[in-house]
Amino acid sequence: MIRSFFKFEERNTDFKTETIGGATTFMTMSYIIFVQPVILGMAIGSKMDTGAVMVATCISSAIATLLMGLLANYPIALAPAMGHNLFFSLIVCGAMGYNWQVGLGAVFISGTIFTILSAFRLWEPLVQAVPDALKHSIATGIGLLIALIGLEYGGVIVDTPNVYVGLGELGSAPVIMTFTGLIIISILMTLRVPGAILIGIIATAILGIQLDIVQYEGVISAPPSISPTLFKLDIVGALKTGFIPVVFVFFMLDLFDTMGTLIGVSDQAGFIKDGRLPKASRAMLADAIGTIAGAVLGTSTVTSYIESLTGISQGARTGFANLITALLFLLALFFSPLTKMIGGTFIYEKVIAGEVVAMQLHPVIAPALVIVGYLIMKCVTRIDWDDATEAIPAFLVIIMMPLTLSITDGIAFGFISYTLLKLASGRGREVHWVVYLFAVLSILRYIFQ
Repeated sequence: MIRSFFKFEERNTDFKTETIGGATTFMTMSYIIFVQPVILGMAIGSKMDTGAVMVATCISSAIATLLMGLLANYPIALAPAMGHNLFFSLIVCGAMGYNWQVGLGAVFISGTIFTILSAFRLWEPLVQAVPDALKHSIATGIGLLIALIGLEYGGVIVDTPNVYVGLGELGSAPVIMTFTGLIIISILMTLRVPGAILIGIIATAILGIQLDIVQYEGVISAPPSISPTLFKLDIVGALKTGFIPVVFVFFMLDLFDTMGTLIGVSDQAGFIKDGRLPKASRAMLADAIGTIAGAVLGTSTVTSYIESLTGISQGARTGFANLITALLFLLALFFSPLTKMIGGTFIYEKVIAGEVVAMQLHPVIAPALVIVGYLIMKCVTRIDWDDATEAIPAFLVIIMMPLTLSITDGIAFGFISYTLLKLASGRGREVHWVVYLFAVLSILRYIFQ
């Protein structure tokens, strides 16, 4: 029954190959189990409980990954998205001042909209409305932002009195840990070792124990309680007029990220037939339901992971591989001490302009964030740099995100400049009305903010 349901013969695979592929995908993307609690734990005000976030991350990833395998029969795993979590924590619950309950409410609403559009196949016009230059630049800008956060977490880049940022103390223990982890992960990736990021995180943590930065907490224990975040989302608060743009950004990021990942992974796996991806709407539906489940459980937007390519490279071709990945996410619930140890905060004191400044660093996960930034950066090659009306808006998106620490502002600058340049060049008809609408809304936001 299993072989027939997942079409093993049709896709020329077997149980062993699918099992190895599913396990490989888990090893490659399991760093999110350690990274997600740290990032959401940074939410300003009432910080999110890191243990509950870890549980929510594992369960929502398992649910979404299982749905992808059963509904679409693709070996594409899902988990909370990098970049989306930074937008949630640093922008929505940081710069904008909203509490995390409202943030989860916005994620839930965006997931609900995504689910409706996926069920009725209405997402395709939206994807086609946004120009490729903006799609790829948004991904690239998020990659740079993630890398910047990673360098700051490792103490490699610090605030300086007279300029925006500067080099930290390169001989300090956190920086040594960060560079060591970065070198280890880079070498393993060069050698195509599965789970390179996870192995690098563990190696960095071991070094941190030797340097007395990481405190050993154990390995296995009962899962933490999820009650601090379960059903704590504030949907009513997220429906307020001033919060609508945030919901829109959550939705658009999820839509672009999911579609881009599905196309990229499916193309390399050979799933695309005659220029189209079979069961694309089912795959999008699994992603959307995963986001809703994540918001209810207590984590940010869940989406498809490009790291699924590692499992596909091992031969995975069906959704059975996702069953293995989902099972491993559930088993990871019992390794919460590792999450606490790896994601722990290290207080490092530095003298700046004659004053002692205490910095909160996370040197164990810092190398992983830098590498994730590198993985996303390849999208920049898909931008048409010879067309100024495409390239300049793309450049503004890419540069504004890390410099303003705002995904929202980066997207806004891109949409506004894109419409203006197309109009100025007499090519206004190339711009979809959705892009015009978002550009106008962005301008109004800056005028009345």
